[in-house]
Amino acid sequence: MGSQQFPQSRPPNPIPSAPFPGIKAVSSADTFAKVPNVPEGLFSYGGSTTWAPIRGEVDPSIETVWPKFKLRYTQPTSGEPGSGTGIKMLLEDQLAFSHSSRPLKDKEYQQAEQRGFKLKQIPVAIDGIAIAVHPDLNVPGLTVAQIKDIYTGKLTNWNQVGGPDFKITPYSRPREAGGTVDFFVENVLEKEDFASSVQFLATTTQALREVATDRGGIYYASAPEAVPQCTVKTLPVGRKPGDLVPPYKEPFVPLSKCPGQRNQLNAKAFQNGDYPITRQLFVIVKQNGQNDERAGEAYANLLLTDQGQNLIEKTGFVRIR
Repeated sequence: MGSQQFPQSRPPNPIPSAPFPGIKAVSSADTFAKVPNVPEGLFSYGGSTTWAPIRGEVDPSIETVWPKFKLRYTQPTSGEPGSGTGIKMLLEDQLAFSHSSRPLKDKEYQQAEQRGFKLKQIPVAIDGIAIAVHPDLNVPGLTVAQIKDIYTGKLTNWNQVGGPDFKITPYSRPREAGGTVDFFVENVLEKEDFASSVQFLATTTQALREVATDRGGIYYASAPEAVPQCTVKTLPVGRKPGDLVPPYKEPFVPLSKCPGQRNQLNAKAFQNGDYPITRQLFVIVKQNGQNDERAGEAYANLLLTDQGQNLIEKTGFVRIR
């Protein structure tokens, strides 16, 4: 069918100590117009809420160049949208391709094979997970181990991590909410359960609103959602106490200057692996030899052009090439 093939290997550990290895540019084109094998038709896709800014920026630009390649974001008929929901809809033939902010799971590969096709994941961007707290909270930062201990209930007061004598209130979206929570549980909590003290909220907007008024609150989110906020601040994070790396470009912009000036992402630290909680964003493609496969591969190829990577960067995520 003339479309390119991609490696089927599992991704590297998503919390790297060095730059992401083994990622080769799938698209060698520099603009959308030069991408081959873009199919015609209306293609439904869905999945990760983390992807929302990319969708908003990239899709209209793609349709300007390829007006017959029509893209429609599709909400699930039940439950909240998210990476896992999108992959489930893809498996059930409700979508042509999907967006994910976490790698595919073994059971998802297996479910696809039971249905007579394969899934593959194509990384197109890098994201960091930022830790948001109340602007008045005075702590130098947290290690990944301390974040784990907060969310599993071993640390309960900010004075245990060099802060004031305040009870820690951890916030999260529910486990079924999507890829960001899945990624956090797998890679930061190392598959341990959330403590009973964790308060669950449906959306990042709600959680950030709570942290903005709760002096002991803490929340984790995709860096582009948290770093530029005017009502919360994000903390430096490290693998060791003496090695804290901010998710924002230094110097920190005081929130009193917001929204005229906002904190910007520390893209270099996300890209080279210095910031310890990073992940890849994936296009999930259904390898069924049909138009769905062509659509998913074409979409990934478009995002991997220079034009696509520039637009991804504009939305606050980090280019992968």
